[in-house]
Amino acid sequence: MKVVAVTACPTGIAHTYMAQEAIEKECKKRGYEVQVETQGSMGIENELEQDTIDQADVLILAVAIDVEDAERFEEKIDSGKSLSVEPGEMIKYPAKYIDQAEKL
Repeated sequence: MKVVAVTACPTGIAHTYMAQEAIEKECKKRGYEVQVETQGSMGIENELEQDTIDQADVLILAVAIDVEDAERFEEKIDSGKSLSVEPGEMIKYPAKYIDQAEKL
């Protein structure tokens, strides 16, 4: 399974990177390909290419703010292949949310 994700919180410091780590760790444990874009005080890091987004099986948005360049993700969202979750929830329960993403 190929997973792409965006993590972002209002300050863009702790929760952004903690959510990124939680997603990457859980996906790698399951043998999934994963790429996580972070958005916060440092701007966009590890920016996802449109091809990468299009080829992914699922999009996870672990965000507490509006995503920059959100139009890149519209097709995944419109097709029901996206999951939105608060960054703090992803940090606490990564397995739960990856399980939900598998069912999309």
